[in-house]
Order: sequence, then structure tokens, then C-alpha cells
Amino acid sequence: MSSPSLHSSDKEKGHEAHHEYVGKALDAPYLSPAEEKKLMRKIDYKLVPFLSLLYLLSFLDRVNIGQARLDGLEKDLHLKGNQYQIALVVFFVGYVSTEIPGNILLKKMRPSRFIPAIMISWGIVMTLMGTCTNFGGIVAARFILGLTESVLFPGICFYLVSWYKRNESNLRIAIFFSSATLSGAFGGLLAYGLSKMAGVGGKGGWAWIFIIEGLLTFIVGCISPWMIEDFPEEAKFLTSVEREHVVRRLREDTGAAGSFKWKYVMDAFKDWKTYVFALIYIGVAEPLYALSLFSPTIISELGTFSRAQSQLLSTPPYALAFFITLATAIYSDRIQRRGIFNIFWMTVVVIGYGILIGIETKKHPGVAYFAVFLCVCGVAPCIANSEGWEMCFAAWRKLTFSFPSPPPPAIVWTGNNFAGVLKRGTSMGVMFAVGNSGGIVSSLVYRNQDTPRFILGHAVGLGFAGMSVLLSIFMMFYFQRENARRDEVYGKVPDYILGANGEELSAVADDPEIRRRFGLDGMADEEIESLGDKNPLFRYWT
Repeated sequence: MSSPSLHSSDKEKGHEAHHEYVGKALDAPYLSPAEEKKLMRKIDYKLVPFLSLLYLLSFLDRVNIGQARLDGLEKDLHLKGNQYQIALVVFFVGYVSTEIPGNILLKKMRPSRFIPAIMISWGIVMTLMGTCTNFGGIVAARFILGLTESVLFPGICFYLVSWYKRNESNLRIAIFFSSATLSGAFGGLLAYGLSKMAGVGGKGGWAWIFIIEGLLTFIVGCISPWMIEDFPEEAKFLTSVEREHVVRRLREDTGAAGSFKWKYVMDAFKDWKTYVFALIYIGVAEPLYALSLFSPTIISELGTFSRAQSQLLSTPPYALAFFITLATAIYSDRIQRRGIFNIFWMTVVVIGYGILIGIETKKHPGVAYFAVFLCVCGVAPCIANSEGWEMCFAAWRKLTFSFPSPPPPAIVWTGNNFAGVLKRGTSMGVMFAVGNSGGIVSSLVYRNQDTPRFILGHAVGLGFAGMSVLLSIFMMFYFQRENARRDEVYGKVPDYILGANGEELSAVADDPEIRRRFGLDGMADEEIESLGDKNPLFRYWT
């Protein structure tokens, strides 16, 4: 019989060392509450700002083609008909096609190596995009950009949930995601400045937008290995006591990982809520991508603004949306409601699109610009609220990584209403697949022949936003009714159990009286966990 490979042996030793470290951490002395608070601030300052910068650059490089369009990209590359729209679509084709292989690579590489590698890769692609001279070149570059960017988001979020407990993650993820909104503001200002370089080196302003922003990503990617720590047990910026405390608190927060069972995967495909939430998400994602890619063009067609002014005017809506997204995340956590925020903000989007469709934009540019504000500021806070980011990342990590404990899922609307890590992860996978197609739709409906009012594009955005509103209303009332039914049949759930997710219910329902009252008497913990959101103790978030 052949001996195991050196790679396998090293990998096994690594896992053994990790388990040994976790064991030591569980026996380490506790930090006081004040010391723990100071420790979490230390981790926040180290992780959140830099990782937010990385995602800001990612989203900026993804959508800066909208700003480049104003600076002569179509004219210089001789794009005709729907060729510009095709250049937008191919990004999403590349983006979707590498998500699974990228997740496999994440399993094999350290964050401090993997994240910088993909940043450097797409930074090079972005820079070279500025040298394109024809339709074929820009299409190839956009496709490769999608390939290289696709795994940054799950990579960073896997990294984040390796550091924080459930009740600590939501605001950090909201800040991280809000950097994408901030990129809309930053991108407009940067494009305005770079457009002044038109003619330098014989290149148009659009080319310098790609080149300079690509070089910026490349430089940040090169310094990233020194900025990104791998995992808490290896963090050089923490003391040994702090490292052990972080590992223990995560272990205590999440418990042991469960086993993979196809039953839970199939439960997700059989659950009609999976598909309703997917439709809610695409109802948010289509307007998001449409506004990110086309808001500079929409503003430029209002009739009274120059190209440079249009780039500057695309900044304020996204700056305001950044703060609205954070405020929504904080307040929605405080009152523990999700659906009402989707309904309110997507209604704002519907109103914004309705104004754009109903008025002569060239005659009323101020009103039209206000409508752009409504659309941008309405859609931004709904993405984080609809997608259930952290629950998705928790489930995704559960499916693709072999670590001694699952990651800490936080409470967000969609993810919270699919109990069980595997079912949740599968449901989120369906939601992402459907939602990403929103980028393809939005790329095709803002056509050159529809200028200056873009009635088709606005009508499609209104339709998707309206669908999201109606389905959110339906799900909110469904969850309220189902919670009331369970309360009537079984009685109110004790406060210390209310809010637990599916994989926690078997642990918290250890009171014999609770088990008897809720029909769980005689059931093993594994059986209770397998009930998922059908558990009589489970209550949906509305």
C-alpha cells in the first residue's frame, strides 16, 4: 500500500494543530467585558476598513464602464447597436461561471495569499482594458474581469465570519457591503478628475479611467499580504491571550458542526419560500445593477449637464445611500424586523422610477435628478436586508470548508427564515443564481435608441421593484400568520429560545417541560435539528 503524500500529511498535521489550538483556547482564562470590548475594537480597526476598501475597488472596477461611456468609450471603440450592452453582459457570464471553482480554490489557499492574488489579477485586467481598441477587446476584457472578481466577495466574507460572533457580524457586514454603495460616489469624483487626462498619451479619458483605477487595485493587491491576517489563532497583531480568547468565544458561540445530509439540500429545493425569496432578491438586484451601470448616462441625458457635470452629479445619491444603508441595518436590528424595510425602501424605488417615466426629463431635470436619488437611496439598503448575507456565508462555508466549527451566522431576513445550515446554503445558492441574472437583464434594457428618457429600462426597473414590494408584503403577512398559528397551537416561545436558528434549537430546548409542550418529547437532538423551520419552537422573522 502506498504511503500518503507529503501534501496530505501536512494537511492532516495542520488540522491536528488547529484542533489542539482550539482545545487550549477553551481552557484559557477569560477576558473581562471591558478587555473583550477593547479587543473587538482592535480587531475592527484591523479588519473592517481595509476589507471594505477591497470591496469598494471591486465594485468600482465592475461598474466604472458606466462612467467611461460618458468619456467617449463607444466612439473610440466603434461600438454600434447593442455592442455596449453585450460588453456589460459578458461580465456576468464570467462572474457566474467561476463561483464554484473559486470556492474550491478558497479551500486550498490562505486568505493572505488568495485575496491579494485575485486582486492583482483583476487589477492587471482592468489596466489593460484601457488599451482596448475594438469591440472584441472590450468584450474579452470584461469577461476575464468577471472571472477574476467572482470569488472576492465570498472570500472576504468567509474571512470575516471567521472572526466575529453571530450578534457582532451584522453591522460589520453592513459596513463592508456599504462600501459598494460608496464606490458609486467615489467613482463619479474619480472619473471626473481622470476625464481631464483625455489626450494624454494619445488616449481618451475613458482609457485613463480604466488604467488608473486598475493600477490602484494592483497596488492595493500588492500590499494586501502584509495587511491581511489569516485566522485568529495565527494573528500577529494579537497577543497569545487575545488569540485564545477569540477562538474560544467563537467556539462557544457556534458549537460543533453537523454532518452533510442530502435531505437538507433537497428540503431547500422543495420549499416554495426558496423561490419567492429569489424573486424578491432579483427584484432588488436588477435596479441595483441598472443604476450602478447607467446612472451617469441617465443623468447626462437630463439635458442641461455636461459630461463632467454628469459624473459629478452621480456622486451625491450614492453618498447619501451609504449612510441610509448603515442606518437601516442598525435600526432593523434594533426592532428585529426585516420585511417592512424591504417594502418601504422598494416602494421608494417604485416612486422614483414612476417619476422618471411620467415626466419629460429634459423639461424637468431637477425633478428627474430627485427621482434618481429616490431610486439609488431606495435600492441600496434593500440588498443587505434581502440577501441575508451572513446567513449565506455561514452556510456556504459549511458546505465548502472543513473547519472544526461552523461560522457564526447572524440574523437577517432571508437567511433567518431558512433553518438549518445546509438548507439555508442551498436556498441562498438558488437566490444568488436568480439574482445575478438581474445584472444581465439590466444590461440589455437601457438601449441607445431609447435616449433620452429610457422608458423601457425604467419600466423594467419599476416592474422588478414592484414585484419585490408585493412579494415582501406577502411573505411578511405569511410569516406573521404562521407565527400566530404556532403560538395558538403550542403557546408562546420563551424569550431565551426566541430568535434561535434551526441548528441551535436542539441545544436550547433541553427543558423537559418545553419538549413536552412543543411536541418534542422523546426526540433526539439530531431529530429536532432536522425539523428546521418546521420545528414548533421556530418563529419566523417578519
